[in-house]
Amino acid sequence: MSLRPTARSRLTLLYTALVLITGALLSLFTYLLTRRSLGERRTVVRYTATPSGTEPPPPLDSSELARQVRDDTLATLVRQEWIALAAVTLLAILLGWLLAGRILRPIRTISATARRLSAENLSDRMPVSPARDELAALAETVNGMLDRIQRGIAERDRALESQRLFTANAAHELRTPLATMRTAIDVTLDGEPDRTELLAMAEDVRTAAERSRRTLDGLFALAHSHAGLGESRAVDLATVAAGALAAATTGLTAKHLTAHQDLRPAPTHGDPVLLERMAANLIGNAVRHNHPEGRITVTTGHTPAGGFLRITNTGRTVPAERVDRLLHPFVRGDDGRTAPDEGAGLGLSIVRAVVLAHHGEITATANPDGGLDIRVCLPSRPR
Repeated sequence: MSLRPTARSRLTLLYTALVLITGALLSLFTYLLTRRSLGERRTVVRYTATPSGTEPPPPLDSSELARQVRDDTLATLVRQEWIALAAVTLLAILLGWLLAGRILRPIRTISATARRLSAENLSDRMPVSPARDELAALAETVNGMLDRIQRGIAERDRALESQRLFTANAAHELRTPLATMRTAIDVTLDGEPDRTELLAMAEDVRTAAERSRRTLDGLFALAHSHAGLGESRAVDLATVAAGALAAATTGLTAKHLTAHQDLRPAPTHGDPVLLERMAANLIGNAVRHNHPEGRITVTTGHTPAGGFLRITNTGRTVPAERVDRLLHPFVRGDDGRTAPDEGAGLGLSIVRAVVLAHHGEITATANPDGGLDIRVCLPSRPR
């Protein structure tokens, strides 16, 4: 098992190596300068007094003496430099260890905070140093990442909860017509049914099957809207709204509704099929939930934000606090549930999904006299 040095020990070794190399170079430089200074010497001739009658000794050359003094001085200098270098190195080890610990303290704090974090606890944040240095930037970066992770987990939980509710509602909406069909069949076949009873059973089964078909069509359209854009090209919402109004003529006539339209150019960019479905759902919802001899107003136009489609209709009074719920699947009107004769409750949720797929905005407001005012704004250029 190999022992890996810690960051603190590596920093200490780095500081010590720098001090050691610097001290060695300084000692060498001092040695060379001292040696050069001592090398500049002069030859001196000295005479000594001798008794009379004796031959004087030869003069003494001081170069030998100077060489010996120089060698002794250099040797002493080298020993003192080694002692000083060793002392400075030991001091560098101690100070380097303390300094490295001081520098790495914020990192240890960040590491300890990270160890406390978990998927269930993302509330802790890294402490940010008042000094705007690299470690403070690291702490801010980690905190920003934790914020994004926490938001992502919250969005995932909301999406899972929404998916769970959607699945439960879809199962309920599909179970109801199936139960109706089974009940009609069981009641009719319990005995000797005549032609009239068989025709009534067939009509009940046909009605329930049609409701199931509408629910499945809505579910497929909703899934298609969430899947994103297929084809994307320039589209005029005025043309789309005119086509949806023409297709709703039968419903308008059946309820004796008055349709007002102000269709000005409203250029946008998107999937023509999804946009046609969006307009058809908005107008169909305005017709279905209107009262006889009511009215519908369809307006299109262009603003700096993009093209818009606005549909206002009369109808039942909708509490203001329930308007936002109408944009969710299987929610409608007063009680938040669908009725057998009024669709599957997917129309406005499909509209919302189409708008979000086009990076647009949708707002719904309850009219004081009844009905809704829905406005869709889509960007003019693709994103």
